[in-house]
Amino acid sequence: MDRRSFFKKAGVAGVGAAAATALAAPAIAQSNPKITWRLASSFPKSLDTIYGGAEVFSKMLSEATDGNFQIQVFAAGEIVPGLQAADATTAGTVEACHTVAYYYWGKDPSWALGSAVPFALNARGMNAWHYHGGGIDLFNEFLAKQGLFGLPGGNTGVQMGGWFRKEINTVADLSGLKMRIGGFAGKIVERLGVVPQQIAGGDIYPALEKGTIDAAEWVGPYDDEKLGFQKVAPFYYYPGWWEGGPTVHLMFNKGKYDELPAAYKSLIRTAAQATDANMLQKYDYLNPKAVRSLVANGAKLKPFSPEILSACYEKANEVYAEMEAANPTFKTIWDSIKAFRKDYYLNMQIAEYNYDTFMMIQQRGGKL
Repeated sequence: MDRRSFFKKAGVAGVGAAAATALAAPAIAQSNPKITWRLASSFPKSLDTIYGGAEVFSKMLSEATDGNFQIQVFAAGEIVPGLQAADATTAGTVEACHTVAYYYWGKDPSWALGSAVPFALNARGMNAWHYHGGGIDLFNEFLAKQGLFGLPGGNTGVQMGGWFRKEINTVADLSGLKMRIGGFAGKIVERLGVVPQQIAGGDIYPALEKGTIDAAEWVGPYDDEKLGFQKVAPFYYYPGWWEGGPTVHLMFNKGKYDELPAAYKSLIRTAAQATDANMLQKYDYLNPKAVRSLVANGAKLKPFSPEILSACYEKANEVYAEMEAANPTFKTIWDSIKAFRKDYYLNMQIAEYNYDTFMMIQQRGGKL
């Protein structure tokens, strides 16, 4: 090839490259429009792990779009009260929220099934059902009627059973007990004589201190330690059978979500799943240290007796039977969870349970 032919061809290639660049730039700009949304969290900033999930999500979206897709996170009470975050998203007051679906179960018990109900699945099981058992799609069929689109955006892992001013050894000890507990769990323990109380997080400590209530459930060691419950209600029971694996949801106004470019929708799904995993990993890392600290400062760890757990399980099944008979949507979603739950706990008895049990024995023997 002579020099004149080479430069002629190179010039044509250069023009082609320049043209491709010129065409690509507006195409990229068009597919990554500048969007600013507001997100209402149901949590205060003091709960840095669960509130922080929304910040992790927002940061990921911003970084992935060179700052073009911004979601401003507002703590509970800054725009709307925490328990109204989903309602504000439906109404379009904000474009998104970070909340727990069971907060809204009073409007329809189907809400709770996307998050956690008593004696359902643990965090790992919930994620398996959501991502591979059709859970996300099933729950979104329900959420669409509320004008919402939702994705898992965090999990605390199995929660603790709460703080008690006195020991609870038998079902009879529950009779007349005034306990800060809500949702499904309140409905179930009420059948065993407990008097459920709805009290905001900041009011729990003084209520326990004054004896206005006898017990209170919150989250788990890391979050509970911040509130100092061990000083006024030292008996720390486990497990929180009503929240074996509570999913925290990222919910979006469906109209706003549907308007997004396909690339942004894909990024939202990816960032939400990363946020979901990150929250559980962080709790798993922080809770062990918090348990040690709580015990060192007066907390007395106590398991609920088999008698109490069995009684609660029976009452839970009574409540489920009533809800299934009255609510077709609830029945459809709950049937899906139950079918997977049966197989999930069969499989977990094999390798997982035996490995974990062996390692726990080593830990108790001081061999780790």
